[in-house]
Amino acid sequence: MDAFWSDPTREKPDFDLRDYIEHTLLNPFATSEHIEHLCHEADQYRFPGVCISPCHVKRAVDILHSRDCDVYTVIGFPTGCTTSGNKLYESQEAIESGADGLDVVINVGWLKERELDKVHREIAEICDLVQKPVKAILEITQLTDEEKQIASEICMDAGVRYLKTSTGWFGGATVSDIRLLKSLVGDRVGIKASGGIKTYEQAVTLVQEGANRLGTSHGVNLIKMQDQIG
Repeated sequence: MDAFWSDPTREKPDFDLRDYIEHTLLNPFATSEHIEHLCHEADQYRFPGVCISPCHVKRAVDILHSRDCDVYTVIGFPTGCTTSGNKLYESQEAIESGADGLDVVINVGWLKERELDKVHREIAEICDLVQKPVKAILEITQLTDEEKQIASEICMDAGVRYLKTSTGWFGGATVSDIRLLKSLVGDRVGIKASGGIKTYEQAVTLVQEGANRLGTSHGVNLIKMQDQIG
Protein backbone atom coordinates (compact mmCIF):
# COMPACT_ATOMS: atom_id res chain seq x y z
CA MET A 1 0.00 0.00 0.00
CA ASP A 2 1.28 3.47 -0.86
CA ALA A 3 2.37 5.31 2.28
CA PHE A 4 0.67 8.42 0.92
CA TRP A 5 -2.74 6.75 1.22
CA SER A 6 -1.91 5.08 4.52
CA ASP A 7 -2.02 8.55 6.04
CA PRO A 8 -5.40 8.68 7.85
CA THR A 9 -5.55 12.46 7.47
CA ARG A 10 -5.91 12.16 3.68
CA GLU A 11 -9.33 11.74 2.14
CA LYS A 12 -9.82 8.64 0.02
CA PRO A 13 -10.89 9.32 -3.56
CA ASP A 14 -14.58 9.05 -4.40
CA PHE A 15 -13.99 7.24 -7.70
CA ASP A 16 -13.01 3.75 -8.84
CA LEU A 17 -9.78 3.50 -10.82
CA ARG A 18 -11.33 0.66 -12.81
CA ASP A 19 -13.34 3.25 -14.72
CA TYR A 20 -10.20 4.99 -15.99
CA ILE A 21 -7.76 2.27 -16.99
CA GLU A 22 -6.96 1.28 -20.56
CA HIS A 23 -5.10 -1.97 -20.00
CA THR A 24 -2.04 -1.60 -22.18
CA LEU A 25 0.44 -3.95 -23.85
CA LEU A 26 2.61 -2.40 -26.55
CA ASN A 27 5.73 -4.49 -26.04
CA PRO A 28 6.99 -5.46 -29.53
CA PHE A 29 7.69 -8.98 -28.27
CA ALA A 30 4.12 -9.63 -27.13
CA THR A 31 2.59 -12.86 -28.41
CA SER A 32 -1.02 -13.87 -29.01
CA GLU A 33 -0.93 -15.61 -25.64
CA HIS A 34 0.04 -12.34 -23.94
CA ILE A 35 -2.79 -10.52 -25.72
CA GLU A 36 -5.32 -13.15 -24.67
CA HIS A 37 -4.17 -12.84 -21.07
CA LEU A 38 -4.41 -9.04 -21.24
CA CYS A 39 -7.96 -9.19 -22.62
CA HIS A 40 -9.13 -11.66 -19.99
CA GLU A 41 -7.67 -9.44 -17.26
CA ALA A 42 -9.41 -6.40 -18.75
CA ASP A 43 -12.71 -8.27 -18.69
CA GLN A 44 -12.15 -9.64 -15.19
CA TYR A 45 -11.30 -6.21 -13.74
CA ARG A 46 -13.97 -4.38 -15.78
CA PHE A 47 -11.56 -1.98 -17.47
CA PRO A 48 -13.17 0.20 -20.16
CA GLY A 49 -10.55 -0.62 -22.76
CA VAL A 50 -7.34 -2.28 -23.87
CA CYS A 51 -4.60 -0.64 -25.92
CA ILE A 52 -2.51 -2.96 -28.09
CA SER A 53 -0.39 -3.01 -31.25
CA PRO A 54 -2.21 -3.05 -34.61
CA CYS A 55 -1.21 -6.62 -35.45
CA HIS A 56 -3.17 -7.90 -32.44
CA VAL A 57 -6.44 -6.01 -33.01
CA LYS A 58 -8.36 -8.85 -34.64
CA ARG A 59 -7.49 -11.28 -31.86
CA ALA A 60 -8.48 -8.81 -29.15
CA VAL A 61 -11.75 -8.01 -30.91
CA ASP A 62 -12.55 -11.72 -31.17
CA ILE A 63 -12.09 -12.09 -27.42
CA LEU A 64 -13.81 -8.88 -26.31
CA HIS A 65 -16.54 -8.41 -28.93
CA SER A 66 -19.32 -9.36 -26.52
CA ARG A 67 -17.75 -7.67 -23.48
CA ASP A 68 -18.05 -4.11 -22.25
CA CYS A 69 -14.44 -3.34 -23.12
CA ASP A 70 -13.22 -1.38 -26.16
CA VAL A 71 -10.19 -2.23 -28.26
CA TYR A 72 -7.82 0.63 -29.05
CA THR A 73 -4.63 0.54 -31.07
CA VAL A 74 -1.74 2.85 -31.88
CA ILE A 75 -0.91 4.53 -35.19
CA GLY A 76 2.53 5.79 -36.21
CA PHE A 77 3.89 4.22 -33.04
CA PRO A 78 6.23 5.05 -31.39
CA THR A 79 7.86 7.99 -33.21
CA GLY A 80 5.06 9.46 -35.36
CA CYS A 81 7.51 9.85 -38.24
CA THR A 82 5.89 7.59 -40.82
CA THR A 83 4.26 9.33 -43.77
CA SER A 84 0.71 10.61 -43.58
CA GLY A 85 -0.25 8.10 -46.26
CA ASN A 86 1.06 5.24 -44.17
CA LYS A 87 -0.78 6.53 -41.10
CA LEU A 88 -4.01 6.73 -43.09
CA TYR A 89 -3.60 3.19 -44.40
CA GLU A 90 -2.71 1.90 -40.95
CA SER A 91 -5.75 3.67 -39.50
CA GLN A 92 -8.14 2.26 -42.07
CA GLU A 93 -6.80 -1.27 -41.62
CA ALA A 94 -7.14 -1.00 -37.83
CA ILE A 95 -10.76 0.10 -38.06
CA GLU A 96 -11.55 -2.63 -40.60
CA SER A 97 -10.04 -5.11 -38.14
CA GLY A 98 -12.54 -3.94 -35.52
CA ALA A 99 -10.69 -1.30 -33.48
CA ASP A 100 -12.98 0.99 -31.50
CA GLY A 101 -10.56 3.90 -31.59
CA LEU A 102 -7.02 5.00 -32.40
CA ASP A 103 -4.13 6.55 -30.48
CA VAL A 104 -2.19 8.47 -33.14
CA VAL A 105 1.34 9.77 -32.58
CA ILE A 106 1.66 13.26 -34.01
CA ASN A 107 4.73 14.25 -36.01
CA VAL A 108 6.63 16.15 -33.32
CA GLY A 109 9.32 17.21 -35.80
CA TRP A 110 6.73 19.04 -37.89
CA LEU A 111 5.40 20.71 -34.76
CA LYS A 112 8.84 21.90 -33.72
CA GLU A 113 9.66 23.36 -37.13
CA ARG A 114 6.22 25.02 -37.20
CA GLU A 115 4.85 22.96 -40.09
CA LEU A 116 1.53 23.32 -38.32
CA ASP A 117 -0.65 22.86 -41.41
CA LYS A 118 0.92 19.45 -41.93
CA VAL A 119 0.27 18.42 -38.33
CA HIS A 120 -3.35 19.55 -38.56
CA ARG A 121 -4.01 18.01 -41.97
CA GLU A 122 -2.64 14.63 -40.96
CA ILE A 123 -4.74 14.33 -37.81
CA ALA A 124 -7.85 15.79 -39.46
CA GLU A 125 -7.64 13.32 -42.34
CA ILE A 126 -7.42 10.41 -39.93
CA CYS A 127 -10.36 11.68 -37.87
CA ASP A 128 -12.44 12.17 -41.02
CA LEU A 129 -11.51 8.75 -42.37
CA VAL A 130 -12.21 6.56 -39.38
CA GLN A 131 -15.19 8.30 -37.74
CA LYS A 132 -14.09 6.70 -34.46
CA PRO A 133 -12.57 8.28 -31.32
CA VAL A 134 -9.02 9.44 -32.01
CA LYS A 135 -6.48 10.30 -29.33
CA ALA A 136 -3.54 12.47 -30.37
CA ILE A 137 -0.31 11.39 -28.68
CA LEU A 138 1.66 14.59 -28.09
CA GLU A 139 4.90 13.13 -26.64
CA ILE A 140 4.56 15.91 -24.16
CA THR A 141 7.87 15.39 -22.35
CA GLN A 142 9.64 16.56 -25.51
CA LEU A 143 7.65 19.79 -25.89
CA THR A 144 7.95 23.27 -24.46
CA ASP A 145 4.89 24.73 -22.74
CA GLU A 146 4.26 26.86 -25.84
CA GLU A 147 4.44 23.78 -28.06
CA LYS A 148 2.06 21.92 -25.76
CA GLN A 149 -0.48 24.70 -26.17
CA ILE A 150 -0.05 24.84 -29.94
CA ALA A 151 -0.31 21.06 -30.28
CA SER A 152 -3.42 20.94 -28.10
CA GLU A 153 -5.22 23.59 -30.16
CA ILE A 154 -4.25 22.01 -33.49
CA CYS A 155 -5.38 18.55 -32.47
CA MET A 156 -8.65 19.74 -30.96
CA ASP A 157 -9.42 21.71 -34.11
CA ALA A 158 -8.62 18.60 -36.19
CA GLY A 159 -11.31 16.63 -34.36
CA VAL A 160 -9.62 14.45 -31.75
CA ARG A 161 -11.58 13.21 -28.76
CA TYR A 162 -8.61 12.97 -26.40
CA LEU A 163 -5.13 14.37 -25.93
CA LYS A 164 -2.70 11.69 -24.78
CA THR A 165 0.48 12.63 -22.99
CA SER A 166 3.01 10.20 -24.40
CA THR A 167 3.93 6.85 -25.90
CA GLY A 168 5.91 5.98 -22.80
CA TRP A 169 9.06 5.50 -24.85
CA PHE A 170 10.45 8.97 -24.20
CA GLY A 171 9.11 9.71 -20.73
CA GLY A 172 5.72 9.45 -19.13
CA ALA A 173 2.82 11.33 -17.65
CA THR A 174 3.49 13.89 -14.94
CA VAL A 175 1.03 15.63 -12.67
CA SER A 176 2.24 19.04 -13.82
CA ASP A 177 1.62 18.18 -17.46
CA ILE A 178 -1.89 16.89 -16.76
CA ARG A 179 -2.61 20.06 -14.82
CA LEU A 180 -1.32 22.16 -17.72
CA LEU A 181 -3.32 20.25 -20.34
CA LYS A 182 -6.46 20.56 -18.25
CA SER A 183 -5.96 24.31 -17.98
CA LEU A 184 -5.56 24.51 -21.77
CA VAL A 185 -8.47 22.32 -22.90
CA GLY A 186 -10.96 22.38 -20.03
CA ASP A 187 -13.76 19.97 -20.89
CA ARG A 188 -13.50 20.34 -24.66
CA VAL A 189 -11.69 17.00 -25.03
CA GLY A 190 -10.61 14.22 -22.71
CA ILE A 191 -7.08 13.71 -21.43
CA LYS A 192 -5.29 10.36 -21.35
CA ALA A 193 -2.25 10.07 -19.11
CA SER A 194 0.18 7.37 -20.14
CA GLY A 195 3.71 6.23 -19.48
CA GLY A 196 5.18 5.09 -16.19
CA ILE A 197 1.95 4.93 -14.18
CA LYS A 198 2.79 2.32 -11.55
CA THR A 199 1.53 3.38 -8.12
CA TYR A 200 -1.91 3.97 -6.70
CA GLU A 201 -0.94 7.40 -5.41
CA GLN A 202 0.28 8.44 -8.85
CA ALA A 203 -2.81 7.11 -10.64
CA VAL A 204 -5.24 8.78 -8.25
CA THR A 205 -3.43 12.11 -8.40
CA LEU A 206 -3.43 12.09 -12.20
CA VAL A 207 -7.20 11.56 -12.21
CA GLN A 208 -7.73 14.24 -9.60
CA GLU A 209 -5.76 16.70 -11.73
CA GLY A 210 -7.85 16.04 -14.84
CA ALA A 211 -6.97 12.75 -16.54
CA ASN A 212 -10.03 10.96 -17.93
CA ARG A 213 -8.14 7.83 -18.94
CA LEU A 214 -4.96 6.11 -17.73
CA GLY A 215 -2.89 4.10 -20.16
CA THR A 216 -0.88 1.61 -18.14
CA SER A 217 0.36 -1.96 -18.11
CA HIS A 218 0.09 -1.95 -14.31
CA GLY A 219 -3.69 -1.75 -14.10
CA VAL A 220 -4.19 -5.00 -12.24
CA ASN A 221 -1.67 -4.04 -9.55
CA LEU A 222 -3.29 -0.61 -9.23
CA ILE A 223 -6.69 -2.18 -8.55
CA LYS A 224 -5.17 -4.59 -6.06
CA MET A 225 -3.66 -1.59 -4.26
CA GLN A 226 -7.03 0.15 -4.34
CA ASP A 227 -8.82 -2.90 -2.95
CA GLN A 228 -6.28 -3.20 -0.13
CA ILE A 229 -7.02 0.36 0.91
CA GLY A 230 -10.75 -0.25 0.82
